[in-house]
Order: sequence, then C-alpha cells, then structure tokens
Amino acid sequence: MKAIFDNLSAECSKLTTLRYSTSFSLGIYFLNKKLRQPIYAIYGFVRLADEIVDSFHDYDKDFLLKKFKNDCYEAIDQGISLNPILNSFQQVVNEYEIDRELIDLFLQSMEMDLNYQTYSSDKYDQYILGSAQVVGLMCLRVFTDKNTPDYERLKDSAMMLGSAFQKVNFLRDINADYNLLNRTYFPNVNLSQFSNVEKKQIEEDIESEFKAALQGIKQLPKPAKSGVYLAYIYYLELFKKIKRTSAEKVMNKRIRISNGHKFGLMCDSLIRYKMNVL
Repeated sequence: MKAIFDNLSAECSKLTTLRYSTSFSLGIYFLNKKLRQPIYAIYGFVRLADEIVDSFHDYDKDFLLKKFKNDCYEAIDQGISLNPILNSFQQVVNEYEIDRELIDLFLQSMEMDLNYQTYSSDKYDQYILGSAQVVGLMCLRVFTDKNTPDYERLKDSAMMLGSAFQKVNFLRDINADYNLLNRTYFPNVNLSQFSNVEKKQIEEDIESEFKAALQGIKQLPKPAKSGVYLAYIYYLELFKKIKRTSAEKVMNKRIRISNGHKFGLMCDSLIRYKMNVL
C-alpha cells in the first residue's frame, strides 16, 4: 500500500516544481516521460532547502536546515519519509545510485547561505559547486540511467551548465540578494557601486560556460536532450536580456522573460529538435 503514498509524494514534488518555476517545468515537460518524475523529485528537494535559507526569516533557519538534513539522510537509509518531498527524493537517490557526496556538497552550500554574506573567490567557487554543479550531476545520473561511462563523459559539461544557470540567477536576483538578504556572491565586486565593467567581466565568464555546456547537451541521450536544451535556451535568452541591461538597472529591477516569450522559446526548441539541429 506504500505505492499510494509514493504517488502522493511524487505529485507533491511535481506541484512544487510547477508552483516555483515555470521555466524548469517547461524543460521537464520536454523530457521523456520516464525521466520527468525523477527530475521533479530532485527539484523539489533543492527547492525546499533553498526556501529554508531564503524565505523563512521568522523561524530558526539553522534548526530547520539541520532537521531537513538529518531527515534527508534518514529517508535515504530507511527508504521512506513522512515528508513527501523527501520520500520522493530518496526514491530517486536509491534507484539511480546518486552519490551521497553530491547531497553533502549541496547541503553544505545551503549552510553557507546561513553564515556568509560576502563571498571570497574560494567560497564563491565552493558555493557554485554545491548549489548548482552537483545538482546538474544529480540530474545527469538520471539522464544517463546509471551508465557510468556516459556519466563520466558528460560530467564536466553538466557542471558547466549548472554553473551558468546559477550565475545567471545571481545576476537576475542581484537586487534582492544584496538589498533584502544582504548577500554579495560575486567576489571582489562592490555592489554599492556596481559598474558595467564588472558586469561585463561576470558575463564573459558565464558566456564561456554556456558554450562548454552546449557541447555536452548535444551528446545527451535522446530522452533527455530536448528538455535540457529548452532549459538551456531559456536561460541563454534571459542572459542575453541581462546583457542588454545596464548594471544600474540590473541592481534595481529583476529581469524576467515573459510567459509568452517562454512559449515561443518552447516552440523553437521543439522545431530544432524535430529537425535534428541538436
């Protein structure tokens, strides 16, 4: 009878994704059907941890994150959790043999958000690894269906894609991170005097990661390729819009892609996939 609860858990992970991210929801929809639920589960896990450190300001974040961490490992070990999101996540971890080190690194990055407000170069790299690159590797483990040679071959590209996505998020959310959460992720950057020169340097780094990531996307197994490519072109379009915006405006306004534009990107991705452009 646990199947009923497992189905409920899967629905909770899916609903979490739909409520929090239109772009990722579209990308997941373009994955082969058998891949969708595992990726919903990974997103749900990541989203809950992120909400603890970013949103629950009136509560003991340190306590909540420690409890979430302990509950996560217990769920993996026991094969069940009464937290539906963690129950869904543990199934994916156990089925696809996701390395626990990836989970450790992710949760460490969440702990960093509780303790660091200004990031040095080393801490910035550490945070990107844990908050983004290892999430890409969790998804890659699903996409390659535990095929270790494929996983190792595509590993670097998956990390570059996760890093590019996260850095675009940093630029998109730079106003809220700095003014509301008092965080400065980009090292050696004075956000009180954020300039177009500094912004361009950050963008050049992101651009190189996008280029490296695309080579890996082209080599993904067919069931995963179109969905990952859609997420890629959405973030690339958001990045291009940010590039066209001055540093001053980026610091005062969150840059977005409209839902209508997202739909257009979805159609373009489908056409390119059908035409074997990828």
